[in-house]
Amino acid sequence: MQHLSSILAQAILLFVSTDIDDIFVLLSFFADRRFTARQIAVGQFGGIAALYGAGVAGSLLSLVVPSAVVGLLAFAPIVIGLKKGWELRQRSNLTEEEFTPSPSRAAGRVNGLAVAIVTIANGADNITAYIPYFASKSTGEVAIIGAVFAIMTAVWLGFAHWLTNHRALGAPIRRYGHLLTPVMLVAIGVLILYESGSLALLRSYWPA
Repeated sequence: MQHLSSILAQAILLFVSTDIDDIFVLLSFFADRRFTARQIAVGQFGGIAALYGAGVAGSLLSLVVPSAVVGLLAFAPIVIGLKKGWELRQRSNLTEEEFTPSPSRAAGRVNGLAVAIVTIANGADNITAYIPYFASKSTGEVAIIGAVFAIMTAVWLGFAHWLTNHRALGAPIRRYGHLLTPVMLVAIGVLILYESGSLALLRSYWPA
């Protein structure tokens, strides 16, 4: 039971750290009357499923490559987190309107595919975090993580829809919620390095 709780907590952390910016995209979609709630939901689930599937496919590398080696890919989310932190510092003076992402690429394409495309494009770099993490887990654990991702996607949709109708609460979240992303990406990267055995591998090459 303790192991299951740990997997669930890690899966939630992984989802939140890699998809927190989707909240801002979903807020924009829900605010656009050309998109229905059903289209947004179908597109979001489809996009997240595609990213998850790509991560699972990539993790199959662990069948021929040691997980400690695949785990070195965890430096990608660490670098991305540091990069996002630097970008936040650079644009700290932007207004809320300038910062909030816009789904303009899909505006006018009122269907689930448009939402899925934006979701995939927005989360393409998430795969670099998924691959080493999935590679360090068993098939059953990866399936559990997939179920958590599905539940969290529904939570994200409900939360974004709720915020869209509560603008007073949405404004501070849109302004400050993104500040957690860099910290969480670095944290999940370090966790992957530890659980995959990559840290031990690096230490073995470190001069005594």
